[in-house]
Amino acid sequence: MKQSKLLFILCVAYSCFSFAIPRQEKIQLIHLLPKLEAKFDVKFSYAVEDVTEVWVTTPNENFTLKQVVAFLNSSTILNFKFLTERYITVSTLQKTITICGVLRTKNKAPIVGASVMVVNTGKGIVTNVNGNFKLENIDVNADIRISYFGYQTLNLKAKEIRTCKEIELLEQAEMLNPIVISKFLTTGLQKRMDGSTVLNTEKFGVLPGLTDPDVLQSIQALPGVESVNESIANINVRGGSNDQNLILWDGIKMYHAGHFFGLISAYNPNLTNKVVVTKNGTSSEFSDGVSSTINMFTKDEIGKEIKGGFGLNLLNTDAFLEIPISKKMAVHVSGRRSFTDVYTSPTYNTYFKRSFQDSQLTNTENINESNKSSDFYFYDYTAKLLYYINSKHKIRANIIGIYNNLDYLESYTDAQNQTTSKTNNLQQQNFGAGFQWNAIWTSKFTTDVVAFYSKYNIDAVDYRIESDQKLTQANEVIETGLKLNTRYKIHQNVSFLNGYQFSETGILNQTTVNLPSYSKTKKDVLLNHALFSEIEFNNRNTYIRLGLRVNYFQKFNKFIIEPRLNFRQKLNKQWAVKLQGEFKNQSATQVIDFQDNFLGVEKRRWILANNQDIPISKSKQGSLGLEYHHHNWVLSTDGFYKLVDGITASNQGFYNSFQNLSATGSYQVKGIEFLVNKTAHKYSTWFSYTYSVNQYEFKSFIPSVFPNNVDIKHSVSMAFNYYLLENLELSLGGILRSGQPYTKPIEGEETIQNGNNTVVNYDVPNNENLASFMRLDASLKYHFKWSNSIKSSLIVGVMNVTNRENIINRYYQVDPNNSGVAIQVNHKSLGFMPNVSLRIKF
Repeated sequence: MKQSKLLFILCVAYSCFSFAIPRQEKIQLIHLLPKLEAKFDVKFSYAVEDVTEVWVTTPNENFTLKQVVAFLNSSTILNFKFLTERYITVSTLQKTITICGVLRTKNKAPIVGASVMVVNTGKGIVTNVNGNFKLENIDVNADIRISYFGYQTLNLKAKEIRTCKEIELLEQAEMLNPIVISKFLTTGLQKRMDGSTVLNTEKFGVLPGLTDPDVLQSIQALPGVESVNESIANINVRGGSNDQNLILWDGIKMYHAGHFFGLISAYNPNLTNKVVVTKNGTSSEFSDGVSSTINMFTKDEIGKEIKGGFGLNLLNTDAFLEIPISKKMAVHVSGRRSFTDVYTSPTYNTYFKRSFQDSQLTNTENINESNKSSDFYFYDYTAKLLYYINSKHKIRANIIGIYNNLDYLESYTDAQNQTTSKTNNLQQQNFGAGFQWNAIWTSKFTTDVVAFYSKYNIDAVDYRIESDQKLTQANEVIETGLKLNTRYKIHQNVSFLNGYQFSETGILNQTTVNLPSYSKTKKDVLLNHALFSEIEFNNRNTYIRLGLRVNYFQKFNKFIIEPRLNFRQKLNKQWAVKLQGEFKNQSATQVIDFQDNFLGVEKRRWILANNQDIPISKSKQGSLGLEYHHHNWVLSTDGFYKLVDGITASNQGFYNSFQNLSATGSYQVKGIEFLVNKTAHKYSTWFSYTYSVNQYEFKSFIPSVFPNNVDIKHSVSMAFNYYLLENLELSLGGILRSGQPYTKPIEGEETIQNGNNTVVNYDVPNNENLASFMRLDASLKYHFKWSNSIKSSLIVGVMNVTNRENIINRYYQVDPNNSGVAIQVNHKSLGFMPNVSLRIKF
């Protein structure tokens, strides 16, 4: 009873208090002024655009006219001035203001790395780890554009955001797979709901050792992704081989990854807007790549003005332009070329030594160093046409070209003092063209049509001067593809994807010799039809994607069915559990030639499955993980299992007794990945550890089970990024991992006779391990401005700061001077490698 009386008294008191103090309501100034004119019989003189976006608290009803004018002068950026007792002018008092705000999602999470741009000025900023932004000296009437991938772009007037209020960005209507971690490892890296990682190259923070946001170098910061021999062309995802990664550039399938025959990414990052890396639980619209999918997207917006930039480092120079032709059409172009054939920098010398070790360029017998010379250069280019038919239909067309060229000159002087010179040549190139049509038919139904053409070539001309022999080699891949996606939004949280994909892949391998006359050409073509379907559900706490893909290989009259699963469940605000699984297939793989193919530089050839001795590779993969995210801490752990069946001995690169044998088999990987990551306004730091056991099984070999060539049991990476000043960023990091397996000869019987040949007598395969690999890298990035519209950055990076000599591969060969002895051959990693990059954007 007493409680009821107390509650009644409190309610009455609250009501009385509420009536005693009038509510202060906000009103738009353009609506308030006519009311004041009527009440006080006065006239305000003003420009409509000056008062439209101004909101004020309703003045007290008991205020006099002078008190009202004084109140408006104190609470707005406008100047109210009496001309006469009845006429009052309203003008802009401040020409420039300070704008600020806090960007948040619908569930109040801060948005990190969003762009806040002052339209038509080039002035802007990205939000910090708390979602805050602040810009000073902004024109009071300026237009502000706020944008972030996956969210609707917001356009505001500067005068609307003077009060550092919270600003909510709305997700794109079609997004069912939103970002769950906005700043992952460093700025520009984000984690999506389905477990994939998004790299936003434009906002990407500096990584240790790098001077440019190299796409394929950057993804090696992720747990479970590494390169056992430091090569871009040999990225190993959860124990897989390099040819098991599906690489897409704007929907075009690419067969080539790197310049310098593997050490530098071939994809210019300046127009690459984002990269999505998926290790497991892949959408059913993608096949191939039994280890991972690396999906690159270029910029897709038509700007209002010309934008561009150029850069220079110790290897190459590049430039890009975004040219709006009209409101509906634009062209984006980029180009990059090395100057390594003109100037040899210390960076080039380090790369050259690493790339061409154990090749004809460094190991040619009977040819003096003074009689050898080489010229190497590379270039790449891209172009994209963007066209809007109308607001619901857009067309995109792309081309990409990648080229590496090596000229190698040998001179030989015989007994008669006659000098003969020959130029050998090695070329590697990939050309791609693509077309996309995106259509919004209704608010719930959309379609995407993608068509592409991709051509890869590697060609070599090798003159053997002493024998006057000419060896010509070629490997060519041509693929055309067509894909139709239809997406129907059943409910706000549910979408349904269906589609069809067709691809035709042709691969040619050719070898010709003049003395003795010999020619071999092999060409295979494979047609693949696929139907895929998946349903995707997300209600913030539960995310699930169930998919199925049915592949039909016309040549073999063979069906392959691939189920897919991706599930994430939030247990509470901090914890979530993840479950992923997939079946995938791959029909094109690479074989590794041990003979002196392609000048000994590039020994990999693409081949096509024939359903006999070269089967279609199939993978089964599952993973279970736990994730913690709170107060800018991220802890993540994933246990994974992967089985890949249908691999061949010829595409593994064995340096053991199985080196020249033909067989099919499988490999099995079990492991766990652990990551801890902390981000703050001025710094970010992370530590990752991967433990895995990776084993082959070839039933026709003895032993049939032995360690995989890339069986790296322990792998640790760590990094620390810190803003020393607002425009000066330091990045330090290191890699420590177990050494690769290798095979030793039998002690005391290092060689044996095999017919007329003497060969190395290898012991148990992959029974030894190299010394641990360790590397420390560092980068320093400085931002500066030439003007409001011209931004610049200077980055100094050093890989292998300590100049540690790491052995990344070891094999043996028969000593030409003593056939009973096997010589140990070591491949070494990059030495101390500095680089400097200057970049200017306008």
